[in-house]
Amino acid sequence: MTIPVFENATKSSRHTSFYLSAGERGTPIIFVHGWPELSISWHQQLQVFGALGFRAIAPDMRGYGRSSFYNRHEDYAQEHVVADMIELLDALGEQKAIWVGHDWGAVTVWSIAQHHPERCHGVANLCVPYIPEGFAPAKLIPLADRSIYPEAQFPAAQWDYQLYYEESFAAAQAGFEADVRATVKALYRAGDPAGKGKPAGTAFVRANKGRTIPDMPRDERIITKEDENRYTAALQRSGFFGAGSWYMNADANIAFAQRARDNWRLTLPALFMHATLDHVCESIDSRLAEPMRKHCASLSEVTVTSGHWMAQEKPGEVNAALASWLAVRFPKLWLAS
Repeated sequence: MTIPVFENATKSSRHTSFYLSAGERGTPIIFVHGWPELSISWHQQLQVFGALGFRAIAPDMRGYGRSSFYNRHEDYAQEHVVADMIELLDALGEQKAIWVGHDWGAVTVWSIAQHHPERCHGVANLCVPYIPEGFAPAKLIPLADRSIYPEAQFPAAQWDYQLYYEESFAAAQAGFEADVRATVKALYRAGDPAGKGKPAGTAFVRANKGRTIPDMPRDERIITKEDENRYTAALQRSGFFGAGSWYMNADANIAFAQRARDNWRLTLPALFMHATLDHVCESIDSRLAEPMRKHCASLSEVTVTSGHWMAQEKPGEVNAALASWLAVRFPKLWLAS
């Protein structure tokens, strides 16, 4: 069953959120993308869950696509991003939603669960587990697998690239913008089993003074030619300032999380999908998932044989895991109108 996907926008005095929607009624399920993606990253989820009776929504996040852009790094702190999403939910006329996030979108969804549990039926996230103290290098580095990243050689482990943003933002931005189409093709790759147990390329970014972006063939397992064109056009128009600025608010994001300390233990239903071939957000053999397991009272976990771009690489498995969790944990919301 194919249902239409509509383009929409909600505007306020503080922010505009462009979003895609499928399904006109039902419990809202809001899909939140990460770096450097768009609402279209969820197109294989929107139609499925819209057809199942949910009101499926996928916004362009601030700094991306047709949503608002800002010229200061501090405008991309999680406090503002979370406010965007609550404002979107208000504009939809809804009190609660199922929130689903990937990459930085997962950080946002976990933050919504911390700060606004009353606006959540439940949360589901891909690749990036819950870090209650805030998703920042200072909180991630202590969880590194030092059998792969010896501290003397890799003091920041696979999170080295985040420090490169902090130390050399203009160079990082310029590197991605030099050839945006090549950047898109190089980033969107399927998981590679050969990388398991080896240092990820993100651990060498400062030593190499940035990332070299090769001009590679498009990986058809992840994006179509049409999607390549859409990502390229959007990122050529916006540049990488907004996208990169999400990495420039470590202290602010830690402080934001601290304000929700009483809510660090999440009691609402949560689903986490591990990607076996995501060698940066490696959450199976390392300690990265430990804080999540400690601080989620109602946690379900699923493992998907996938790289980082799980929703595109294994959409069937992602959709099945999410649908199963929804049916078991939220039977009264299933096909609700």
